[in-house]
Amino acid sequence: MLRTWVTDRFGLELPLVGAPMAGVSDGRLAAAVSAAGGLGMFGVPATAAPSWIAEQAAVAAGGGRPYGIGLMAWALDDDPGQLDAVLDARPSLVSVSYGPFDRYVEPLREAGIVVATQAGTTDEARAAERAGVDVVVARGGEGGGHGRAEVATLPLLQSVLDAVRIPVLAAGGIAGARGLAAVLAAGAEGAWVGTAFLGCAETTLSDTARERVMGASETGTAYGRVFDVAQRLAWPAEFGGRALRNAFFDRWAGREEALAVDEGAPAELAAARRTDDFGTAYIYAGQAVGMVRERRTAADVVAAFAAAEELLGRFTP
Repeated sequence: MLRTWVTDRFGLELPLVGAPMAGVSDGRLAAAVSAAGGLGMFGVPATAAPSWIAEQAAVAAGGGRPYGIGLMAWALDDDPGQLDAVLDARPSLVSVSYGPFDRYVEPLREAGIVVATQAGTTDEARAAERAGVDVVVARGGEGGGHGRAEVATLPLLQSVLDAVRIPVLAAGGIAGARGLAAVLAAGAEGAWVGTAFLGCAETTLSDTARERVMGASETGTAYGRVFDVAQRLAWPAEFGGRALRNAFFDRWAGREEALAVDEGAPAELAAARRTDDFGTAYIYAGQAVGMVRERRTAADVVAAFAAAEELLGRFTP
């Protein structure tokens, strides 16, 4: 068995955390990942009501296994009820990232919750340690969804491991046993994985979206702020998003100032999301999307990561 800080702390079979993908992972996916031996998480969208958090937490906790919740720091100022709902739910782990997260660390820790934050640079990891988080996620630019894109996973991970004393998880571009073995060998306590689960029925993605994911290549993603600007979301400018490249992105990339005042773009994007028109609507995914080739259950995905033990065993005398 691969034993690390994260497996021992949460009683896991594998050092694997399902990333809290807002809009993709809800309580059902979190529960499925946890039941399979990892630590499942669900992400809280910026506009989610506290009641939604409570409902999804009940689903995630239904199997009796540890689970986690991901929060966006920039959204909490507008809706402090989200934090209250998370404190009431008492998950095992809470990730609070992207914005002024430090003010939320102590309330979560006082509630007995392990606190993580995602860092895209070594300086951000150092700041997370100073803020008192229990574990930092070194998230490289290959990762899907939101974050920084300045540094790739492997150089970031090496630097962060040298810079902090708290446990470190690795994120970005890890989609199977080889990736898990690589980051464990480097010294990470586990992997934080999102894109690998996009082909699973337990996500909230439609069948059309899953087909789009499974048809994408490793070069089929793009990083930027186009979809956030079009939705008038208040994401901090330093945190863009990596999604499947499409015609809407290509039309507006580099023209974000014009997009911000275009009256028709928000409605166009909203309509495309309602109708699964992914020539316009977004699907957030990382560069590992080229490895997602078939429909699988979350349990299948988690089980495939177990081969990391055999890979690492090749170097044991």
